[in-house]
Amino acid sequence: MIKEKVEKVLEEIRPMLQADGGDVELVEVTEANDVKVRLTGACGHCPMSTYTLKLSIEQKLKERIPEINKVEKV
Repeated sequence: MIKEKVEKVLEEIRPMLQADGGDVELVEVTEANDVKVRLTGACGHCPMSTYTLKLSIEQKLKERIPEINKVEKV
């Protein structure tokens, strides 16, 4: 159930990332409600990817799905 919610939020975030030549893909939602994502394209090696992860992706996911503990890139 949480995985589907995460996918829905990522679909909302994705156009912003794609506008800069990047993307995000969901790798896993653990039993502890930790979300693991992979940043791809330009986001994969961008020096600002940590900020994108924490200030955009994690913030939006936690705001919309309070059960989420953390978001990390793999």
